[in-house]
Amino acid sequence: MTKITKDMMICDILDVQPHLEEIFISHGMPCVGCPGSNLETLEEAAAGHGVSLEKLLEEINEE
Repeated sequence: MTKITKDMMICDILDVQPHLEEIFISHGMPCVGCPGSNLETLEEAAAGHGVSLEKLLEEINEE
């Protein structure tokens, strides 16, 4: 499994592990289909949605 890092683009994360969509949604980040998913890193998206990057990464990488 690919380790997800804060510098990865949202679209790349979902390409590799599409099941992570559920985690993004549970954190209030409806990234699938969002034009920003092609432009934002995980760090930028988390900041933009007021989500703890550390908690998000921990949950994502537990999968």
